Amino acid sequence: MHLIDPDQTDFDAIYNNFQWNIPTKLNIAYQVCERHQSNHDRIAIYYENANGDCANYNFGQLKTLSDQFANALSAQGIKRGDRIAIVLSQRIETVIAHLAIYKLGAIALPLAILFGPEALEYRLRDSGARIAITDSNKYQTVHDLESSLDELELVIGCHCGESSAEFWHLLKQGDADFEMVQTNADDAACLIYTSGTTGPPKGALVAHRAVIGNFTGFEMSQNFFPKENDLFWTPADWAWTGGLWDGLLPSLNYGVPILAYEGSGFVPERAFKLLEKYQVTNAFIPPTALKMLRSVENIKEKYSLRLRAVMSAGEQVGEELIHWGRETLGITINEMWGQTEFNYLVGNCSAIMEPKPGSMGKPYPGHRVDIIDDDGKILADGENGELAAWCDDPVMFLGYWNNEAATESKKTGNWFRTGDVGYRDEDGFLWFVGRKDDVISSAGYRIGPGEIEDSLLGHPAVLQAAVIGKPDALRGQIVKAFVVLASHQQASDELAKEIQQSVRERLSAHEYPREIAFVDSLPMTTTGKVRRMELRQREIDNAKLAD
Repeated sequence: MHLIDPDQTDFDAIYNNFQWNIPTKLNIAYQVCERHQSNHDRIAIYYENANGDCANYNFGQLKTLSDQFANALSAQGIKRGDRIAIVLSQRIETVIAHLAIYKLGAIALPLAILFGPEALEYRLRDSGARIAITDSNKYQTVHDLESSLDELELVIGCHCGESSAEFWHLLKQGDADFEMVQTNADDAACLIYTSGTTGPPKGALVAHRAVIGNFTGFEMSQNFFPKENDLFWTPADWAWTGGLWDGLLPSLNYGVPILAYEGSGFVPERAFKLLEKYQVTNAFIPPTALKMLRSVENIKEKYSLRLRAVMSAGEQVGEELIHWGRETLGITINEMWGQTEFNYLVGNCSAIMEPKPGSMGKPYPGHRVDIIDDDGKILADGENGELAAWCDDPVMFLGYWNNEAATESKKTGNWFRTGDVGYRDEDGFLWFVGRKDDVISSAGYRIGPGEIEDSLLGHPAVLQAAVIGKPDALRGQIVKAFVVLASHQQASDELAKEIQQSVRERLSAHEYPREIAFVDSLPMTTTGKVRRMELRQREIDNAKLAD
């Protein structure tokens, strides 16, 4: 099933002729699993872990196991609308839990395995989760929180040695046939907390309809997915919008297998081995991971890859990674842009249009996105303003959990304000400048960090970079860069000056970083975004100490 005809070749014509057809009744579990039962032997999940253990699961097994677990949760008193936390990595229990929760009409609460006790407690408390499902790495942490969380009734462990509250023990008690709750397309399916780059995290409530709303962008960013023998992989945590809604659920929807790899941290050489071993054709790889892959030498000589399309999002991809992908991977990376609240809105499709390196692309079919001013007026080409999406859209979230005021504050008329600053060029391509709170104001210039960070990556000594505005008495702010050096590089004043001059020459005198700090790592959100807010706070704290 394609929403976009793969034989069409004109991006703008596809956009102008597209119309949504969202059914009134819709359940994600039916959409991505139940309707594949006529071909139930088809592989859905390939699994491997860091110990080298491997397994695979077909669509028939997914249905049976999720039916059993849905019955097991029902026996625990779980009903429509209840929140169930999933604190798991890429493993089969994660898939089963999601499907079972959707079948019950309950709400999945995916939580990253990297979260510490405070982050978990905040989200479990704020959501009012009744059950949490986790593994041995987080079981004790979540179990210790249970007594302080009034609404958390049960912690289910996966291979944690707790027989009565063990995932597979409970599952086997459930009947292998479950009558799915008939949910509406507008019913809540998933509660995903924003990464918290600004202020405390807010729970974005996502409807069943969003699973279809993602598909035009998914098909096009993956160069007309699916094709024969496609196989998908992403290193992104399935607790994140990118891993779940841009990877796992779309792959299953099209009956295409997805590789689940369970291992700690992102290791570039291991990623390449997985891509080669499973002959992965399509992937979502965040920019941070792409930058790490770029550090591997002699890729063409070491690995035999079958990649035909890679989508990247979460941070700006930039020209350097686009050129590297073409030269080293033999593909043009399709940058995409969206948010937890309003996903898969804008992007590229290199199969039928030539991307402009550094641009986010164009709105995908079915989505209206533009640049507006503070009053909601659409701005002219080339003018910086806020990226906004039209609210009548199946991917738009239902609202922030128990925070109607925050939801309404994001709207101006029928526009949803994303908080991202950008501009539209004369060809309709959208360009990201930065978050509203990331934009640097220096000597009257408004400077976005993305372009500078991309330029920094063009220097062979730079592996990763983040840019902020540092308070300055003369200019208001100056550009300060935090740089992680590539291996075998040594920090020095001479190298800092060389990097500064490189940016000055490649961009302009007002944009080059007047200060460079060499660091071992950059603070990241669990979704792989640089926490520039944390870097800015460091500068404020250091300034106070100096006084």
